[in-house]
Amino acid sequence: MFLKTKSTGTALAAVLVTALTLTLAGCSSDTTAPSDARADAGSDAKGTFGPVDCRKAKCIALTFDAGPGKDTPRLLDILKEKKVHATFFLLGKNHVRKYPDTVRRLAAEGHEVANHTWTHGILTEQKPAAIRTELEKTQNAIAEITGKKPRLMRPPQGRTDETVAEISKELGLAQVLWSATAKDYSTTDSALIEKRILDQASKDGIILLHDIYDGTVPAVPSIVDTLKERGYTFVTVPQLMAPAEPVPGTVYRP
Repeated sequence: MFLKTKSTGTALAAVLVTALTLTLAGCSSDTTAPSDARADAGSDAKGTFGPVDCRKAKCIALTFDAGPGKDTPRLLDILKEKKVHATFFLLGKNHVRKYPDTVRRLAAEGHEVANHTWTHGILTEQKPAAIRTELEKTQNAIAEITGKKPRLMRPPQGRTDETVAEISKELGLAQVLWSATAKDYSTTDSALIEKRILDQASKDGIILLHDIYDGTVPAVPSIVDTLKERGYTFVTVPQLMAPAEPVPGTVYRP
């Protein structure tokens, strides 16, 4: 979601936190909770269930933004060991193209491969043609590797509006926000990342992490183990809303 290089400082982190607060407090597009999507699904709904039916079980979705990166294979080893499937919102230009074998592995191991734009440009600050390019180039790059275009996207910094929703709909993309974030772009403290997620975890929640920051992947085993002990089952975002299916253009947020 958020990108921060080592050359940026705490001031940028503060700005990003403020931007996130404002964005989530006043998203201009209506949002739909995954639980509401499930409840509204018709008898002919064709959404694919995961390991459980989330209408009956205590589910939570683990999502990772802005990869893949150098630590993503290690993360995949952890998820495989823990028997957990996650949703990965991938960046196109410097990530999908750089790590095609990892993208291929993500799909092969049953994770949901999703779109996080080409360059992490803020979509609400761009003209329609540029928005379409940001999303479409990543769609095509992922499809070239996996043979399948994503059906989900996450707008950088959660910033979306009616134009973004319209273009997402045209490209077959539902938008996915989140309910829990560790702000792991601002710390390398794995224990703090773990605590922040565990404090915010909730039934039908969507966890936002980044597999490109040094403190994140080491925090994942304890996060998974503790939430499983609390009775949670990990599912992908589409599995969270099954039997409903993601609706292109719709913004989903718990």
